[in-house]
Amino acid sequence: MSEPHVTLDPRDAVQEKLRGPLEDQLTSALKAATERVRASYAGEPVEQVCQRLLDETRAGLHPDIAAGFNPDMDEFCRVAVAIVRGAAT
Repeated sequence: MSEPHVTLDPRDAVQEKLRGPLEDQLTSALKAATERVRASYAGEPVEQVCQRLLDETRAGLHPDIAAGFNPDMDEFCRVAVAIVRGAAT
């Protein structure tokens, strides 16, 4: 599995200015969540793993950032599938 990464699509100059640091923070939280979920994976279905990834990622963020973090769930579920498949081998 390749390293998970968050990419933002800024809509104005302020968002563009904050893009790099925010992407770094979100990516770091997602990577940490991925490692925690992978380490504790115990055969749960992909949907549950996907939700755990989201919950763990949000838990690793400042509450204000976590509240506004609405990722592409298809991408989160791709990471979850990789965790499930990796655990099965």
